[in-house]
Amino acid sequence: MGTQLEINRRTDTASQAPSPKKKKGSERDRREAVQGMTFMLPTIIILVTFTLLPTAYSLFLSFTRVNLFGGIDFQWVGFENYINAWNDDRVWTALKNTFRYALFVVPIQTAIALLMAAVLNSGIRFQNTFRTIYFLPTLTSSSALTMIFMFLFSLNGPINNVLVSFGLLDAPINFINETDFALTTIMVMNIWSTVPFFMTIYLAGLQDIPSSLYEAASLDGANAWQKLMKITVPNLTPVTNYVLLMGIIGCFQLFDQAYIISGGTGGPNNATLTFSLIIYQYAFKTIGTMGYASALAIILTIIIFTVSMIARKLNKEESNY
Repeated sequence: MGTQLEINRRTDTASQAPSPKKKKGSERDRREAVQGMTFMLPTIIILVTFTLLPTAYSLFLSFTRVNLFGGIDFQWVGFENYINAWNDDRVWTALKNTFRYALFVVPIQTAIALLMAAVLNSGIRFQNTFRTIYFLPTLTSSSALTMIFMFLFSLNGPINNVLVSFGLLDAPINFINETDFALTTIMVMNIWSTVPFFMTIYLAGLQDIPSSLYEAASLDGANAWQKLMKITVPNLTPVTNYVLLMGIIGCFQLFDQAYIISGGTGGPNNATLTFSLIIYQYAFKTIGTMGYASALAIILTIIIFTVSMIARKLNKEESNY
């Protein structure tokens, strides 16, 4: 009896001991985890250094009154900067211009990019050449592009000459310095420069749609428009979500075109004053308002996040319907 108990005890002890395979596997998993963290470490350092820390510092500055030029002195003011932003008429003007810009640009550039991608993916002749030509505006720097459009829409530029020659205008219009046309000029310029980029994204998405769907639709007698609306658009919903989000974010971050056209003033009569431009003005052109500019930057971040999430939700609901 005692011998049997001893045998059972040894058997239990042996079964509880870690097997060499499990031990070897755990060491391999630990080594792979260390390797993964090593590869991720540069990205994590860059993300923390250039994104998370600046965001946290900007959030801190938004609750202070500080001058970062000369002797730095932080004065805690709580929500005073946010209250001042609520009562600032120029902030509301910049917000209105930015929303107007986004509401005009985002739907148009998305629709044009989708149509161009569908045409260039339909098998027309020289489609690769057309793809290259249409993509060229994306390679142009924003500053150079702005200077070109300032010439095109100037008082004696080609646009005015063509419109006057065809009798559409009685006299040239100074599109750049007219309150009613300055922001519209920037809209046209932005659409022309961003459509090729989004067109390329749609072209990549079109490659994942099975050609058998279009063949079946052709057998059922569907025309090109019906194929676009019933096959292409629904299957490109994830791509459209990305295009809309990138378009919204880009529109709310509009700065360089408005800065160059207005010389940094947002004129004429604040017609080209965008939210990013007013943040720049308070941060670098006015002494002692860096905290106020930080508060505006935090507000812009919240607005972009909220609008992007609303657009994403609405687009998902529409696709599900």
